[in-house]
Amino acid sequence: MDDQNSSLLSSLNDMQKQVVLQTEGPVLVLAGAGSGKTAALTTRIAYLMMEKAVKPWNILAVTFTNKAANEMKMRVLRLLGQVDESYAPVLGTFHSICVRILRKHIHQLGYDRSFVIYDMADQQLLMKKVLEDLLIDAKQFNPKAILNFISGAKNELVGPEEYGKFATNYFTEKVATCYKRYQHQLQKNNALDFDDIIAKTVELFRQYPEILDQYQEQFRYISVDEYQDTNHAQYVLTNLLASKYHNLCVIGDSDQSIYSFRGANIHNILNFEKDYPEAKVVYLEQNYRSTQTILDAAHNVIVKNTQRKDKKLWTERQGGEKITLKTVSNEREEGDFIAKTVLSKLSSMEEKDYRHFVVLYRTNAQSRVLEEAFLRNGIPYKIIGGIKFYERKEIKDLVAYLRTVQNPNDSISLLRIINTPPRKIGQKTIDTIQGYAVDHDLSFWQALTQIDQIEAIRGSKSKALEDFTNLIKDFQKINQEFTASGLIKHILELSGYKRFLDDGTTEGESRLQNVYELISVSGKYDKLQAGESLAIFLEEISLIADIDKLDEQDNAVTLMTIHSAKGLEFPTVFLVGLEDGIFPHSRSLLERNELEEERRLMYVALTRAKDKLFLLHARNRMLYGDSQSNPPSQFIKDLPEDLMEKEEGQYESKLKFNLEKFLSGSNSVRPIPAEDNQDDGPRLIPEQPQFSDESPALQIGDRVSHQTFGEGEILEIKGGVATIRFDSIRYGTKKLALSIAPLKRL
Repeated sequence: MDDQNSSLLSSLNDMQKQVVLQTEGPVLVLAGAGSGKTAALTTRIAYLMMEKAVKPWNILAVTFTNKAANEMKMRVLRLLGQVDESYAPVLGTFHSICVRILRKHIHQLGYDRSFVIYDMADQQLLMKKVLEDLLIDAKQFNPKAILNFISGAKNELVGPEEYGKFATNYFTEKVATCYKRYQHQLQKNNALDFDDIIAKTVELFRQYPEILDQYQEQFRYISVDEYQDTNHAQYVLTNLLASKYHNLCVIGDSDQSIYSFRGANIHNILNFEKDYPEAKVVYLEQNYRSTQTILDAAHNVIVKNTQRKDKKLWTERQGGEKITLKTVSNEREEGDFIAKTVLSKLSSMEEKDYRHFVVLYRTNAQSRVLEEAFLRNGIPYKIIGGIKFYERKEIKDLVAYLRTVQNPNDSISLLRIINTPPRKIGQKTIDTIQGYAVDHDLSFWQALTQIDQIEAIRGSKSKALEDFTNLIKDFQKINQEFTASGLIKHILELSGYKRFLDDGTTEGESRLQNVYELISVSGKYDKLQAGESLAIFLEEISLIADIDKLDEQDNAVTLMTIHSAKGLEFPTVFLVGLEDGIFPHSRSLLERNELEEERRLMYVALTRAKDKLFLLHARNRMLYGDSQSNPPSQFIKDLPEDLMEKEEGQYESKLKFNLEKFLSGSNSVRPIPAEDNQDDGPRLIPEQPQFSDESPALQIGDRVSHQTFGEGEILEIKGGVATIRFDSIRYGTKKLALSIAPLKRL
């Protein structure tokens, strides 16, 4: 090896060098978290070109994101000392590479090379047309649910004809019928959906061996990153391309396989040595990210799994701070602890690097309380892998219903919900009503109440609009009898929005959980009278939404799901919601394979931390509209005692709920209608313990300061809601929930 290539390897450890130097034959690289796999992979590509004189077009490197592909390309070019991208190998995702192949050869499968690729919205429109053609009721067979089944079949390389053989019940028989028609319509439209891109490439290679041979000759050296996340179609495609020369290097970590819900198959990496008995196996176990304390903790969790390749990460960063295990009373205290800890750590820094902190959670619905804690404490934050709670479509839809009930002349909210869920009220009809409103100087709502005067709208259209108008009027009556949380439950049921969300898909379940979380936060106003409860609730969340807009900046604490955090690292990590039923998720508790994936998810969460790790669990948590008292996560028991420091939270008072007082005739509390899966009749919600930011608690007569309203005096405190007279004439007297309002005693 010449001096230049010797320099190429100088920054690598011994095991990374093995990855680079093993250029021929199959290679399995088991790369632990933070073990420098990208450095090894990019150096390997550069080494093939510089030392082995392999042409760049003979090298194929597959990644899972276009961003990762671009970053790898730049690193390879730097190693080569080049700026001309023509020197770069073929780098990209499975889908981007397959599209290039199909553009050249898809005419062999009966498509034109100018094919289009349908996104999910296009697919749903096409599926609705398919259902109409087949006279299948879209309300009974949800288009998105059918598409999910078809997607799963395509990822397993099961075509329409073959799928029909596996149909075992009424629903899958309908899916099989729709699948055939859907695929026919795709080809008729000269279109592919996302899953077709790989499936059609495999079909092309299988039907035309000469085309496969062409690409086997071109891609003599193949590497696939994140191999543990490949699905069956990607697995087959990879092995077809590598079957001639066997120069296949796959890089991955069985301990970080967390995407089975997307079709990823962990056995692809576990069985690599069965597929290629001659494979060279290299373990990358030196970690360049975390302290030994964090690595030891993560190892003690993941070693309980049976579906894994055994390895143990180590680092030259010996020791490190102990892991803090924090027991809190509830989700509010959890958020406040994180906020105060961030502020405390930043107080000793010259520069306020909020970006050093991340909060990880199992499900998106957990972000709402965390957002409110950061808002109360003035901490900038950003959400990755999702949108802010009050900006999610399902939350905006429900809030639009509430605002319409409160003020039907709010035309923006009214137009958002008039056809949500679908009521066969189209844009042409809406335009007609808007024209009438303009001509007669009316609001949209006023025009709706005069729908019988609009000659252009008759028959079924008029009936649909009258039904919608009456629905809003019914909600206004309900608002006079129930608090905000009860009103939301009525809206969910009577509007059909709950059925609209609960479409049988994982995404639908997640959206419905977010709506239940909205019920949780609105429940804080249940001590107020009906009608008043809704008004204060809407005012508070409007204020939160306004503050949200100020927090969009790079230097911010990151909030994200653990799935979104894969591949990232942060100096300080807070992992919240460590209770059985939340993490691990309730769906995994009875299924070993799913529990092992949850444990891998825990391993990923722990290994995001570089310096300090906080683990939090709550004795009681309001989530999805219900109060839960779950035991600490079983994963906590896997952590060695000597690596932990434990902190107890505030004393959680057990308030007795006075049912007699509740039923004594006071209008300050109202029954809340039960969910379908609960017992019949109203559900009585006991008052939840409140934890004030101030000690002792705020009292009548206290002077306080509010971030928006300025200074004022507390006139009354009732049911966790304070009546405050602000000094500013502009704001006057307001009622604010102490659990949310950013108040400070003066």
